Amino acid sequence: MTMASAPRLDDESLLGRLVAFDSTSHRSNLDIADFICEYLERPGVRIARYPSLDGAKLNLVIAAGPQEDSAEGLVLSGHMDVVPPEDAGWDSDPFTLTKRLGTYVARGACDMKGFLALAINRLAAVDIGRLRHPLVLILTHDEEVGTLGARRLVESWNPTPRLPRAAIIGEPTSLRVARMHKGHLRLRVDVAGVAAHSGVPHLGSNAVEAAGLAIVALRDLRRQLETERSPYSEHFPEVPFVTLNVARAAGGGAVNVVPAHCTVDLGIRLLPDMQAAAMVERVRQALHRALEGVSFQLEAIGESPPMVVAEEAPIHRLLCAQLQQEGSQSAPFATDGGWLRHLGLDCVLCGPGSIGVAHKPNEFLPVAEFLRAGDLLTSVIGQTCQPETRS
Repeated sequence: MTMASAPRLDDESLLGRLVAFDSTSHRSNLDIADFICEYLERPGVRIARYPSLDGAKLNLVIAAGPQEDSAEGLVLSGHMDVVPPEDAGWDSDPFTLTKRLGTYVARGACDMKGFLALAINRLAAVDIGRLRHPLVLILTHDEEVGTLGARRLVESWNPTPRLPRAAIIGEPTSLRVARMHKGHLRLRVDVAGVAAHSGVPHLGSNAVEAAGLAIVALRDLRRQLETERSPYSEHFPEVPFVTLNVARAAGGGAVNVVPAHCTVDLGIRLLPDMQAAAMVERVRQALHRALEGVSFQLEAIGESPPMVVAEEAPIHRLLCAQLQQEGSQSAPFATDGGWLRHLGLDCVLCGPGSIGVAHKPNEFLPVAEFLRAGDLLTSVIGQTCQPETRS
């Protein structure tokens, strides 16, 4: 792939600039988004901003090359937000890129500003006049708190012009290609009782006790789910079933008051091709059986859908060939891909760094892997956006 000019910053320097932005999910991401837009702005680059409902966050769609309906070209996607740095355990400032023992250390270096730096610089340096098919960046907000940005982008998307079908989501996979992942469905059960003085409990109805029955029912459903298999179970050998985790219960107040409310939060990891609505109904039926005569509400408070792309999808075959990988791999975590596939994208996960060090103190990215990933993206962009003309 021929580049028009050298990037304004080298990849390492750009990574340093990106990690210096505290883009923790609870904060606005406008500063890092504005920086990226200014960095990439030049003739021939199309920048579209998709704000969150409150205007405090942005998704970015940045494109170069021809606008066409052929679905040829390439999408590179990543999230701009990071998880909070822990209060203890860091050996250096988490928002200052530190080079240590062949690694880059910083919050987000691995998950996933390393990939962002590489993707941004590839678009910054590409010779736009030689692009035969578009190169597009999709950069999202709030992936770390439930893929909220990707969902917002899908819900507000203008379908024209058509996006390239091939998409690489640069989650840290140690440069392995994953064509599927589980989803994460987050549910909340609100159990209603009747408050009363604990000296006359028969005048009330204890919501905490009822929630205890709900938790037992959810445990039984979890055990049932662990016995079930789907056509995709074999691709998740460590945990080949749907998982259900009762994560939080809260209710009551003073010990001399019969509690009138109790809330139970749970998370369910769906396998590819499973529908959230069907699982919500299974939970509802389990609760109805356990809470006969008790008032409750079941609400979906978040959804990150599962993702799968066909093994023969061109982007999967291309990346596997580039990396000499055989067979299909999966990821145990949810990503923006579960939503972005609704834009007609064939999404695969492939990025530098290990998910095993993400979200931890001293998060790091191996320098050698970062360099290898840069070469990989350059090659893939060349093959998808600048294919050689055949006579």
